[in-house]
Amino acid sequence: MTLPIVLMININNRMILNFLMASVFLMSSFSADASNDSRKGKIQIEKIKYDIVVAQDGSGDFKTVQEALNSVTSLQTKETRILIKNGIYKEKLEVIKDKNNISLIGESKDNVILTYDDYASKKNSEGKDIGTSGSASFIVTADNFKAQNITFENSSGPVGQAVAVRVDGDKIIFDNCKFLGFQDTLYPRSTNSRQYYKNCYIEGTTDFIFGASTAVFDQCEIFAKKGGSYLTAASTLEKTPYGLVFLNCKLTTNSGNSSYYLGRPWRPYAKTVFIQCEMAAHIKPEGWHNWSKPEAETTTFYGEYQSTGTGGNTASRVSWSHLLTSEQFSKEYTLAAIFKDWNPKKIIDDLYKK
Repeated sequence: MTLPIVLMININNRMILNFLMASVFLMSSFSADASNDSRKGKIQIEKIKYDIVVAQDGSGDFKTVQEALNSVTSLQTKETRILIKNGIYKEKLEVIKDKNNISLIGESKDNVILTYDDYASKKNSEGKDIGTSGSASFIVTADNFKAQNITFENSSGPVGQAVAVRVDGDKIIFDNCKFLGFQDTLYPRSTNSRQYYKNCYIEGTTDFIFGASTAVFDQCEIFAKKGGSYLTAASTLEKTPYGLVFLNCKLTTNSGNSSYYLGRPWRPYAKTVFIQCEMAAHIKPEGWHNWSKPEAETTTFYGEYQSTGTGGNTASRVSWSHLLTSEQFSKEYTLAAIFKDWNPKKIIDDLYKK
């Protein structure tokens, strides 16, 4: 029996509709598979360059930085490269002792932010202050640690001592990183620690670079925020030849003219030197402060070489500071002289080749 023409048209329309729906489903599936394959391929490419990937969206090996750090085998002699994808990671972090040879590489300096908000007067479970050392957002006690393209922050605000990064390990490198805080932002703590900061930005108020380590800041920006008075507070030991050394740095500010000293001695044998640094007008003409300890004037070593800028006029510096000679500069303040057998610049160059 022949079907009515109208019924035949309806049947044909349904067949066409079903065909179209099936086609769309298949195309979506293929697209999703292609997207997944693309994402997996990207991760695999990263895996070739990095040993571990941290990503908050779950596309990596771990969602948190501390999980990634914990996963590294202790006492490694081979470098472990950890990529951190863009994101704000609110974690109190520590690269613990013996988790050696770890390199943290951020996807983007401004968009990979490791932050926490502890501060020295915050109480612990026993009702006691956690203290300056305990306030640190990021702690490195392992050796041969490297960080690139990362912002480290203590976000507690102007609440007194609040450390963004505390470093106790030896042979530590920060390349193209930012350090954000107020008082006591960066704490190179250990007397046996050598540290190298290249192309970094460090900001804070009072004593925002302080400690006993030998630390070189090469082509860094040191930003003194309004509300502070001292850039540095070294606590170098008597027999340690170098403390805080600033090479070709820029000292910038949003504070007023003559509002900051270059440094004051946390401990009597503090050593701090600025070499060929450009200093804005916030640096006081006298340059250095004795922290109301006149005896420290005979034990500290505070020096400069070829300072420039409005704040770099050394004519009125305190009489107990030093102006380095060209011979001192060329012989005593090279990286080889300061770090001896350790060559951090070569290590950075090798990182970029990988």
